[in-house]
Amino acid sequence: MNKELVDKIKNNPDYKELVSKRSSFSIKLTVAMLVVYFAFILTIAFDPALLGTPICADSVTTIGIPIGIAVIIFAFVLTGIYTLRANGEFDDLNNKIKNSIKEN
Repeated sequence: MNKELVDKIKNNPDYKELVSKRSSFSIKLTVAMLVVYFAFILTIAFDPALLGTPICADSVTTIGIPIGIAVIIFAFVLTGIYTLRANGEFDDLNNKIKNSIKEN
């Protein structure tokens, strides 16, 4: 890729919009995942008895197990949300940028 093409892409308003939206969205999802993960880890560190409480009186399974599984599922859901948006809005912007570069 030559410098002229790179400059043309970087100066494209659609490219700037794509970078801005994608970065902002990624940061929001990252913060959401970190909050959930660290809340779980800090609960383990500072109140392990809470997660060690059995689900019911005669159960050996504690509430920490389903909560841990929920943290993992939450990560998959966030990945799905990002993928949906990337395949929709972000790909549309990317194609718009490619088409505008081809026209020039």
